[in-house]
Amino acid sequence: MNTVKTVRELRAAVARARSEGKRIGFVPTMGNLHSGHAALVTKAAQRVDFVVASIFVNPLQFGPSEDLDKYPRTLAADQEKLLLAGCHLLFAPTVEEMYPDGMAGQTRVSVPQLSEGLCGASRPGHFEGVAIVVSKLFNMVQPDLAVFGQKDFQQLAVIRALVRDLNMPIQIIGEPTVRAENGLALSSRNGYLSDEQRAVAPALYRLLSQMAAVIVQGERDYPALIANGQQQLTEAGFRPDYLEIRQALSLRPATAEDRDLVILVAAFLGATRLIDNLHLNLDDQ
Repeated sequence: MNTVKTVRELRAAVARARSEGKRIGFVPTMGNLHSGHAALVTKAAQRVDFVVASIFVNPLQFGPSEDLDKYPRTLAADQEKLLLAGCHLLFAPTVEEMYPDGMAGQTRVSVPQLSEGLCGASRPGHFEGVAIVVSKLFNMVQPDLAVFGQKDFQQLAVIRALVRDLNMPIQIIGEPTVRAENGLALSSRNGYLSDEQRAVAPALYRLLSQMAAVIVQGERDYPALIANGQQQLTEAGFRPDYLEIRQALSLRPATAEDRDLVILVAAFLGATRLIDNLHLNLDDQ
């Protein structure tokens, strides 16, 4: 696996692969990688001949009170994980390489509606920052397909809409969330949790599973189900940000007639904000 830091080197390496008739897959990350990231790379390697990953902690998607400066930078360990997962090329640019004219005058890219509410309400400007950096990376790599994790369900919906609306010839693949044995979704931010908080954190997914089971059994009073779930989170030691039942494709609030649902949650344990979701298609039950 080669590591490059400039757009020129990246494009030259991708061009060589294309000249050899290889299909290109892409996995963008912010580093501090875990088994969930490795699963994305492995999925890409199963589908294409040449896998590009990127590591870039994007300032535009962090709010002023968020953890940009504290976000772990673990390049050497990340390189080992990517190599083992089947990555061929790592793009690890600096902020100056990604935004050579600074960020204030950067062309903006936004995806309305899907970016609003949920994490978009809690983190103003976050999804615009995601849309900008993903658009830039897609134009730099020009992959045939890109793989994203379903743990960031709203982000995946935003990126699908971005690709569709801007006519990008890229197949977007959503890879199921990788979980620890206790059900906790793997996340780089899990490293911020204390031992005591790690023991509490799996309750997040247990709640989603309980809510899904009740819905499958016929419960359709979603406001009551959400209110009860928020109370359970608070009693377990979380500070809920949101708990919602949405239509999976549009992310609008679900109605009793909807069949393709997603239950989404964000909650704080101490200062650490955790997110998770559970996709539920009632027609498959």
